Amino acid sequence: MPCMDPLSSLLSGIRAEGSVVCRVVLAVPWAVRFADIAPLTMISVLRGGGVLLLPDGTKRAIGPGHTALVRGPGPFHLVDHPATLDGTHTAYEISCCTENPECAAEELDGIRWGDDAEEATALIVGAYRASGHRHERLLRALPPVAVVEEDAGVCSWLEAAAADAARLSAGSQALMDRLLDWALVCTLRSWFDRAGADAPGWYRGLADPVLAPALQSFHDRPAEPWTVASLAARAGVSRALFAKRFTRLMGRPPLAYVTECRMAEAEALLVDTDLGMAQIARSVGYADAFGFSAAFKRHNGRSPRAYRAAAAVTASGSLATR
Repeated sequence: MPCMDPLSSLLSGIRAEGSVVCRVVLAVPWAVRFADIAPLTMISVLRGGGVLLLPDGTKRAIGPGHTALVRGPGPFHLVDHPATLDGTHTAYEISCCTENPECAAEELDGIRWGDDAEEATALIVGAYRASGHRHERLLRALPPVAVVEEDAGVCSWLEAAAADAARLSAGSQALMDRLLDWALVCTLRSWFDRAGADAPGWYRGLADPVLAPALQSFHDRPAEPWTVASLAARAGVSRALFAKRFTRLMGRPPLAYVTECRMAEAEALLVDTDLGMAQIARSVGYADAFGFSAAFKRHNGRSPRAYRAAAAVTASGSLATR
């Protein structure tokens, strides 16, 4: 079963839910509270800016052209100045309503608070619902807040597209959500490209001219019986050179990486699908369910069936608390 490249696999299926276009006019002092409890929130600053305040105390200034990805689920603030949150000022609230299906999302044509045009701040906000195990892996690869500075032309285009969407009626919300999905993919790719040593090993490897062909071949066909020699052949180098370079760049030997990827994909299939053990085994490169179960238990400490059962109990508990 083709696995796509790792980033595409992690992003597949993640969707914006009720994105909000905020044409905000804010007279200082001001504070905005983001209360979705969403796994991931994206804020693109079209004009103006402020300081992000995260629950863990992180402070990050963002301005025109910046796109911030904030990892949830805790609520957080965007303020004109950190001192604004001293208890004497009311925080306006933005919600995309990702957790409450009965909640009506903010109107697409914008939100306006205050009347001082010189203090205008324009934002586009998208809240994302993580819909599976592989999306949790994506979130774990991100810091609490990741900020990417985009070209001004990109923001101008996005603002114009948002304005066009706001003037439409039927399908306007779906159009805006898909625009935000496109922007999310672009922002994540930009952040991974610039993250350097902070980027996941698989992403650094895909940028390496020697490792990239071998990694792409493995992720395209994870079920094949890969060896160090066959991976080195894809890279066009000797087995010894490939193993040394792979371990240095990726932080683990080639076959350890292959096993980790297979087990991570198996976990996602166990949680997100109802495929049988034999089907999952073949999908991740094992000839039969017995060999797969033994390898999974060595790696995870639990059998695949026990892992699936525990995940189902956790999911039921999460739904009950909503």
